[in-house]
Amino acid sequence: MANSLYITPTETKSGKSLIVLGIMQLLLRDIRIVGFFRPIINPSEKNGKDFDIDLVLSHFYIGLRYEETYAFTMEEAKNMINSGRQAEMMETILSKYKQLEGKCRFVLCEGTDFAAGSEAFEFDINADIMAILGSPAIVVSNGYQKSIDEVVSSNQLSIESLQNKGVDVLGVLVNRADPLCIEALKATLKKAVHSSDCLVYAIPELDTLSRPTIRDVQKYFNAEILYGEEAMDNQISDYIIAAMLAPNFLNHIKKDSLVISSGDRSSIVLTSLASRYSSSYPDISGIMVTGGIRMPDTILRLIEGWKGVPVPIIQTGEPNHSVAMALNHLHGRISPENPKRIALALGTFEAHVDTEELRLKLAARKSLRITPQMFEYGLIEKAKKNRQHIVLPEGIGERILRAADILLRRLVCDITLLGKEEAVHQKIKELGLNLSGAHIVQPDKSPFLEDYVETFFQLRKAKGITMDMARDTMMDPTYFGTMMVQKGHADGMVSGSINTTAHTILPGFQIIKTRPGAGIVSSVFLMCLKDRVLVFGDCAVNPNPTAEQLAEIAITSAKTAKVFGIEPLVAMLSYATGTSGTGVDVEKVIKATQIAKEMDPSLLLEGPLQYDAAIDPEVAKTKLPESRVAGRATVFIFPDLNTGNNTYKAVQRASEKSVAIGPILQGLNKPINDLSRGCTIPDIVNTVAITAIQAQAGKGLI
Repeated sequence: MANSLYITPTETKSGKSLIVLGIMQLLLRDIRIVGFFRPIINPSEKNGKDFDIDLVLSHFYIGLRYEETYAFTMEEAKNMINSGRQAEMMETILSKYKQLEGKCRFVLCEGTDFAAGSEAFEFDINADIMAILGSPAIVVSNGYQKSIDEVVSSNQLSIESLQNKGVDVLGVLVNRADPLCIEALKATLKKAVHSSDCLVYAIPELDTLSRPTIRDVQKYFNAEILYGEEAMDNQISDYIIAAMLAPNFLNHIKKDSLVISSGDRSSIVLTSLASRYSSSYPDISGIMVTGGIRMPDTILRLIEGWKGVPVPIIQTGEPNHSVAMALNHLHGRISPENPKRIALALGTFEAHVDTEELRLKLAARKSLRITPQMFEYGLIEKAKKNRQHIVLPEGIGERILRAADILLRRLVCDITLLGKEEAVHQKIKELGLNLSGAHIVQPDKSPFLEDYVETFFQLRKAKGITMDMARDTMMDPTYFGTMMVQKGHADGMVSGSINTTAHTILPGFQIIKTRPGAGIVSSVFLMCLKDRVLVFGDCAVNPNPTAEQLAEIAITSAKTAKVFGIEPLVAMLSYATGTSGTGVDVEKVIKATQIAKEMDPSLLLEGPLQYDAAIDPEVAKTKLPESRVAGRATVFIFPDLNTGNNTYKAVQRASEKSVAIGPILQGLNKPINDLSRGCTIPDIVNTVAITAIQAQAGKGLI
């Protein structure tokens, strides 16, 4: 079952509160602990709270604090986007969502309110958030006073746009639809969606839900209730600003209208009350006294003497024109204080939504989508669970220092920086960073130097190395850092932002060496696409592996995938699928596949496969229909370095949302990882987190 659902409107006044109530009640029937999350809210100016959060927390008692249920206000979100901090905003949203996910079995998410005039902006923001969370979505649209063609066209566009952003659209729900066209609308929309997997529902417009009540107006203006509190749930169909004499005013009274009059027009108030006692005039719903002018005491005394004031009378300090402008935008709300309206909303939802179908569809929906942000967040959280100690030999590098600052602030791991102490401290000061939690070690001043020199001499003396050569070598921060890992003074090392790959990896070969049973050291890249994470190997180390080495790379890459929570479905890549081609290169892959299956018979592994047959289910149905891997592969093993290196770069560049993390070295006794010299600060943070996780795995902590 999916563990979340995102309700996203596509426009203003869609009546999504009704949908939220209905789905929350549906979820709570089967799931004991359900969370509620709104990434971005528009809190009321009156009480500073979000209406729907207040409604859900008040009605369902789900045990969450208000502060847990949202990340930003709309104003805060816009400020962050306008200042170029959208990535930071999305990271915070994901973090708050994950905190709820950690304590709830299911999280129901609700999108923004779609204030008039910002629909396009809010649609894109919601789509990006849904994609990052990997949450299936129900699209809620407003069918009020729209034709079937208008509703279908707008929903088609919304669904296509969301799917293009990698969002899994579970269903579409048209709210406030024309009651006479419900079935025709559903049938037309179902055909237009072009997916038997997408649910389609429509809920009719109900005046009793969409029209505001006197209580809605009173709460909006924080007005004082003078009389008639028992009738505050009277609904309003229209309003009248009474700025004329009473005889003329009576001609404008309509059924269920709200009479608005300043406090110095007592005659209007009395006439309005009298009209409720007369069968000759329509019944008004209430009276609103404006301008902050209290009615004369004599009039108040007269009203108080009547038995049962027939309508509510409320009073506000706002002038007539402000009240009129606000009422033009006010609509009926399902408030916690109105249990009758809540009951009606729930009943309406159940009458027009096949709740059993929706429940079964949601139960069958297992979200396999993993966005780059989700994966990176998962790396950090996994690394934090058992903090490891990572050494960074390039301690003077600006990117390294900025990444170390982030890693320490987020409590990802312990850090040692290598370099000349004075120079490192000076650079930290220049950059304005706080690295007081980092260990700064100058190799030639380390108390471990002599031990490291002796150890390296013993390891390499058969190769002709002298003690002086060993001492000079240990002055090199990369060699010193590698020896720290070998000696257990650090759990892993990350380098390469300044040094070459060869300079980073060679000390590992000489000092740490390969794991028992490992014939070679290889590498993988974690390819974070917009909706999944793939493992590509080997794309960085072995130029032309033999069939035996290729088989070992496949087995090792599958184990690496498991460490990072990726189910290994291994594709041995070639320019042929199955028996469709011949040649020396194909034969090597066939042999490697056979060897790998003998090495681990339980591993789901297929080869040879072309890339399209490995990744695309439709192509797989044609080329290798019986395969359990084709079309579903998560681990891609390339036949040589030329193919692998070019392919990973092509995939990375083909989509602006793709992220390549690596290379991650595998096969060494302890984790050493290389950075590219063009790496970004997030690349360094991710690689350090990966190295920490590898260290955890090496200690049996995963």
